[in-house]
Formats: sequence, structure tokens, C-alpha cells
Amino acid sequence: MFFNSRKYTEETEHNRIKQSQDPSMFNLISLGILASFPPSRFFLRLHPNKITSYSNYKIEPSTCQQTPILYIHGFRGGDYTTRVLVKEAGKAKHNPHYLKVTCDAFGNFTFEGTWTGDKYPIVQLVFRQRIAGMSAISYYLSRILPFLKKQFKFDTYFAVAHSLGAPAIIATAMRYFKHKKFPVLKKAALIAGPFDGVTYLGDIPNVNYLGEKGHPIAMNFTYLKFILGKKRICPDASILNIYGNILDETNTDKFISVVSAKSIRYILAPQLKLYQEVEIRGENAEHSWLHDDPFVNDVINRFLGLK
Repeated sequence: MFFNSRKYTEETEHNRIKQSQDPSMFNLISLGILASFPPSRFFLRLHPNKITSYSNYKIEPSTCQQTPILYIHGFRGGDYTTRVLVKEAGKAKHNPHYLKVTCDAFGNFTFEGTWTGDKYPIVQLVFRQRIAGMSAISYYLSRILPFLKKQFKFDTYFAVAHSLGAPAIIATAMRYFKHKKFPVLKKAALIAGPFDGVTYLGDIPNVNYLGEKGHPIAMNFTYLKFILGKKRICPDASILNIYGNILDETNTDKFISVVSAKSIRYILAPQLKLYQEVEIRGENAEHSWLHDDPFVNDVINRFLGLK
């Protein structure tokens, strides 16, 4: 009846390759915590955004209005989380090049790769202090989005977000709705998003359920904030919500319940131009395998207009 943090780490990091420049565990945890709370964020924001490193970086010329696709990982994620998503998107648009943007809690950026000149440049986001909850990921996005908009002169963007990255991108879009320094979210593919709790961390399998009106009977604080902000999102936006059910007795993807993942429909569907849901069932529906599933990738790339 408790959240299995060791199992979650094993599942989420099964494709991770350790590197010598990885931050220490103390760095990961301490700065991740600081990024989670508004008072400490004030001090982190005193450090200005800046690019500290380039690696094989180039910008291709473009003659069209660009809308980048941002790939966002979740708690304990990294480039390995969205690697297959990025690769398959590159295949779909017949251009394998992309820009990898790594950001730390102080706003230090590393750019690696290519900002392509086509209509949909691919940007893989990596949070250096990756042990980050939804609040910390939202903080990262609040630094990254205006910085990238200023660097590359775009007004709208698409997002593909996994796990805690999914509620984080929705929360960020709501918080900075109509903010001039922020681009507008026009499409988002949400994969295994916990919108009303994580299993055994505020959500117990088969206890909570969706009522007649579509909202969960038990709502956590984050979900209540989504309800309050439901009008603060672009009405022309489109959302694709993908979630998993491994078909055991829990009705979860091992870590996120179907109820928690589906609960965002009640908030977003009435406000948006398009809201779609796709449920993946079976062993490929496991939380940390969904983002690599061929069917999931195909559905996402069609939704984004790449196919």
C-alpha cells in the first residue's frame, strides 16, 4: 500500500546511460527541492538565464513561421525518456536533426544539435536536476519557454510530455496564459500524466472514481488548482491524452491510475477545440514503456501533423 520508489527508479531509468558529468545525488535532490517552492525559487531566479555550453550547435535558415515541438520528461527522467519519441518524430518529418536543450535550476543552458529550418523544429528538453516533481518541472518550463522564444522568435509551440511533465506543461500554460514573454501552447500530447495523484501517493487504486459529471470524487490540491485555472488556456489548443492500463486488478499503468490520468478531461475538454483520449492496454501500457511504444509514437506523430 505504499509507493515503491525503488521499483519506480528501476523502471524509469532502464534506458539511462550514466555519464561522468552527471550531478551528484545531493545536487539533484537539494536543487530539485529548491525549485519546488516559490520562496526559494526567488533566489534561484536571481541568477540570469545564459547559455554556458554549445555542442555541434547550428541554426538552419528558415522562410516559414515555425512552431517547435518540445519533448518533456518527468520525474527521474532524461534524454533517454524521450529518445524514441524524438527519433520517430524525425523519421515522420524526414529530418532526423533536433536541438537538445539542457537546463539547470539556475537557468544555465546547454545547446546541442540543430535548430532545423522546417516548420516544426524538434527540441528535446532535459532538466539537469531531474529528481523534480511537478512544481519543479513547472519552474524549469517557466525559465525555458520565454528563453527559447526570445532566442528563436516563435509565438506558438507543441509539446509532448511524459509522466509529471504532462501536468507541468498544462499548469505552465495556465499560469502564463496571455503572458507576452511566453509562447502559446497549441497542441499537447500527454503520456501517462498524473493529474489527480500518483498511486499510493494521494491515489489508491480502485478507491477514487469519476463521477457522473466526469470529475474524480476525490480531488487533490493540484487538481483543484487545475479547476480554478481551466479558463486560462488557449481555446484553439488541441490535446491528446494517452494513458495505460496493464489490465491487472489495479486499473493502473503500475504507477498512475486510469482515473488520475483521465481526470483532466473534465477540466480541458469543454474549453478546447479538440480533446482526444487513447487508452493503451496490456504489458506495453506500463508507465515507463508507453513513450517507446510504436503505436503510441504513430498516434502522436499523426496528431502533431507530421504524418
